[in-house]
Amino acid sequence: MLNPVPKLHLVVIGNGMAGCRAVEEILERDASRFRITIFGAEPRVNYNRIMLSPLLAGEKSFEDIIINGQEWYDDNGIDLVAGDPVVAIDRAAKTVTSQSGRVEVYDKLILATGSDPFIIPVPGHDLQGVISFRDMDDVGTMLRAASSGGDAVVIGGGLLGLEAAHGLSLRGMKVTVIHLMNTLMERQLDEAAGWLLKTELEKRGQQILTTADTAEICGDGKVEGVRLKDGREIPASIVVMAVGIRPNVKLARDAGLAIGRGIHVDDHLVTSDANIMSVGECVEHSGQVYGLVAPIWDMCRSLADGLVAEPSGYTGSVTSTKLKVSGIDVFSAGDFSGGDGCEDIVMRDAARGVYKRVIVKEDKIVGAVLYGDTADGNWYFDLLKKQEDVSEIRDALIFGQAFANGGGAGSSPFDAVAALGDDAEICGCNGVSKGKVVACINNGAHDLDAVRSGCKASASCGQCTNLVEGLLALTLGDEFAGERQVKPMCKCTSFTHEDVRKAIVEKELKSIPEVMQAQHWTTPDGCASCRPALNYYLLCAWPGEAVDDQQSRFTNERMHANIQKDGTYSVVPRMWGGVTTPNELRAIADAADKYGARMVKVTGGQRLDLFGIKKEDLPAIWADLNAAGMVSGHAYGKALRTVKTCVGSEWCRFGTQDSTGLGIKTEQMTWGSWMPHKFKIAVSGCPRNCAEATIKDFGVICVDSGYELLVGGNGGIHLRGTDLLCKVATEEETLEYCAAFIQLYREEARYLDRTAPWIERVGIDYVKSRIVEDEAGRKALAERFAFSQSIYQVDPWAKRAAGEDAKLHQHLAEVRPFAGAVA
Repeated sequence: MLNPVPKLHLVVIGNGMAGCRAVEEILERDASRFRITIFGAEPRVNYNRIMLSPLLAGEKSFEDIIINGQEWYDDNGIDLVAGDPVVAIDRAAKTVTSQSGRVEVYDKLILATGSDPFIIPVPGHDLQGVISFRDMDDVGTMLRAASSGGDAVVIGGGLLGLEAAHGLSLRGMKVTVIHLMNTLMERQLDEAAGWLLKTELEKRGQQILTTADTAEICGDGKVEGVRLKDGREIPASIVVMAVGIRPNVKLARDAGLAIGRGIHVDDHLVTSDANIMSVGECVEHSGQVYGLVAPIWDMCRSLADGLVAEPSGYTGSVTSTKLKVSGIDVFSAGDFSGGDGCEDIVMRDAARGVYKRVIVKEDKIVGAVLYGDTADGNWYFDLLKKQEDVSEIRDALIFGQAFANGGGAGSSPFDAVAALGDDAEICGCNGVSKGKVVACINNGAHDLDAVRSGCKASASCGQCTNLVEGLLALTLGDEFAGERQVKPMCKCTSFTHEDVRKAIVEKELKSIPEVMQAQHWTTPDGCASCRPALNYYLLCAWPGEAVDDQQSRFTNERMHANIQKDGTYSVVPRMWGGVTTPNELRAIADAADKYGARMVKVTGGQRLDLFGIKKEDLPAIWADLNAAGMVSGHAYGKALRTVKTCVGSEWCRFGTQDSTGLGIKTEQMTWGSWMPHKFKIAVSGCPRNCAEATIKDFGVICVDSGYELLVGGNGGIHLRGTDLLCKVATEEETLEYCAAFIQLYREEARYLDRTAPWIERVGIDYVKSRIVEDEAGRKALAERFAFSQSIYQVDPWAKRAAGEDAKLHQHLAEVRPFAGAVA
């Protein structure tokens, strides 16, 4: 028997949030790659430093803020060396030495040494009672001081200082905050929001001194007070320094690694030594250092990708801040300094104590400050990170997501979280995205506690609890406690859409009455909700065998034209890939004149719409258009609508591929296919994306090396950008993937679901697993789509022009009167 290959030894210096999160990400990708040893300076397991404030305030216990208990280390075979910090690194020998003299040889080393508090070098800074606010020991010192009551001074009115002040105030101390600048949290808040925050804190009994510069900490052997440069003196038995942090680079410097303000790393978090990586507050990346947790989570993911998976590359982080002081809601993100080209959108509601400011530049959000009402903070942050164009919702932007998306007071309370992308951050404390929360729920976490245990969302400060509960309700149904709640297809049945579709296939049900009988419908004929859905499900499952029940279709689909508010119809002939000819244009012009079209409108899908056509004239105008070689554009149907293209490499100097030709091929392959909802495709000839492929159900971006395939976009009321499905090299592959994706959507989405909500429900990873990762499955889907098209790709206009269902197009005066009617 061969001896197993020994695992590489990964040593991590730092048992804090960054070091352990990096290990978690590595284990998630490859749990068998490394033997792991973690050194920690504190004699404790890993805990959430963000939660020191509620710990100080008495709202949490230490057990409540543990991230990784001892069982985590044991279960993963991790050797934890707690309370024994590393003091030296020998890069040549690839060893680390701890304070106790323990030596470990490493193959790979991660430095997660964090940061050190900055202590102002004023006289008295070394007196007993002057502390920072960085770890459990500091909290213990503050609690002992608070137990005796008295006065406390916090130097620094930033995020950490205000949290310390709040905790000490709740412990019964009289607190004074000294801040050098004229605005509290000036890095996160503008002057208006800072003033509101200062006013609220003063109402709570804290004394807030801004533009106050510390001259000296007074006392004889221990703290007795603080003297300011303007001569004021503030009594104090404890002084908390919270004026900032500095990356802890001592070990790196002593080891000869490249450093600046922090340890220099590249996009894969690798230092100047290829075997040493670094992550967290000790890092300097592209000239930036970070003191918030969200960038740390981003770094850890990129580090793990580079070490054990496919490198993703860290490109920096856009940060947001929420102040964790009970009862005060403050949110900040991006750059709110303003400047050339920036536009401020401001709303103030004095009665409710609300202030909102959104900064827009070149139709994109660059910053946001919210005070008093932060419900839309995640939405603004998502728009900011994605740099989405907000020009169309500019006027409603400041009123929040519900109004900007066309809703209002009657909108669902879960609309905001439903509209967030899978990568949107839900839990900032633990770096958990919406996609991870939904995946956790789908894997069996059916209540709040289970989600907290499974993915840690809402397990720390709890500010995201409402968002998590919203995702539970959206994913499981309105009553999410206990067992998964399912929503029936309609009031006629207790079965879900998925149940019915499964039964149609498994029981070989091929007509609507057959389905209703087999599935115990509680109504004799169904309803306007279930009949169209059943008709579609049958046609999809049994092409060529199920009979299309026309009375179960919507009016526009029965008439093959869109009815307008005056009772006339609009007619849209198909233009392949948005391309037409002089002969087609002459035929359209002649038809418009002949049948009295009152408007000819160029549509957003690159074709022409003839308005004002009478019902009785529809077969005739269709015959004329057919004679010119044009077929129905299905502008009325739950079907392929358009394939929008740009001119591509044939004409455009930026074009990388023949996007027009590919668009025409795609449309000729897909037209006439019935689907759960309307379906739009676009092919852009280069990343400039003139055809708007990134907001279509299926989009193609042509690049020099092939084609990027995108899915799940929506440019309507609920704007959603596409997800990247994959990249392929040839037109043939593009057509195969397109056919397979459409068929998967046809077979599994609920009737009236666009691709966007369907993908948000099942997840892009699931779609990739079916289309990208399963070659045999993809080909089978594409073959099923081709077979279905061989049945259904028939021009309905040609049939009607030939006389089929002529009675539908008769003028009322031509309809034969019923027996016994008066002539």
